[in-house]
Amino acid sequence: MKPVLYYSIVNNPMVFIDAIIAQFDHLDDEIKSMKTICVYCGSADKMGDEYLLAARQMGAAIALHGYVLTYGAGCTGMMGAIADGALQSGGEVIGVIPRMFATPTLMHNGLSQLEIVANMHIRKQRLVDISDAFIALPGGYGTFEELFEVLTWAQIGLHRKPVGILNIHHYYDALLLAIDHARSEGFMYAEHQSLFVCADKPDALLEKLDRYQYPQGMEKWLTREE
Repeated sequence: MKPVLYYSIVNNPMVFIDAIIAQFDHLDDEIKSMKTICVYCGSADKMGDEYLLAARQMGAAIALHGYVLTYGAGCTGMMGAIADGALQSGGEVIGVIPRMFATPTLMHNGLSQLEIVANMHIRKQRLVDISDAFIALPGGYGTFEELFEVLTWAQIGLHRKPVGILNIHHYYDALLLAIDHARSEGFMYAEHQSLFVCADKPDALLEKLDRYQYPQGMEKWLTREE
């Protein structure tokens, strides 16, 4: 589904609002069984071995549960570890990488399928398009941005796919507290906190993703109905 960016909020506010509400009404068309899972995670080289192990375990769990892993096609840090974990467990891995990063130093050369695209924006859109669910492992700016973008898209009705956070070694404790704080201060609706699930073990997270139900009342942010 394409974002509704074609309406002028200033000149045609009611047309814009009606279009957004219509997206929520038709999101049921997108619901399907979970087959491909996109993972966002760090590509840095300095994290501890426990994070690399967790990434390999997550990749292996995705493969052993019969899912296809999609990710950013990197070979360094947790990105390389999760791909290797899935591949070594007999899984299929699809990587999408922008041309600027398609180098022997950064790009994984052993994937089941590799797509090289023009830029980061196309990469992110492509991963959303081909994935049925999303998982964030520990990472930095890029991982945070990708996680919150896919959550925001769910919030405004562009998709209702499940989103999960693997909170290994309490990495995301502070972020989860920040989200709670945003809600308590009135910057989010209660429903927004139900747009993701969280677990500290790969198998537990996959089970939660499989049971995920898109929260009711997500149009409240637009209508301002309580």
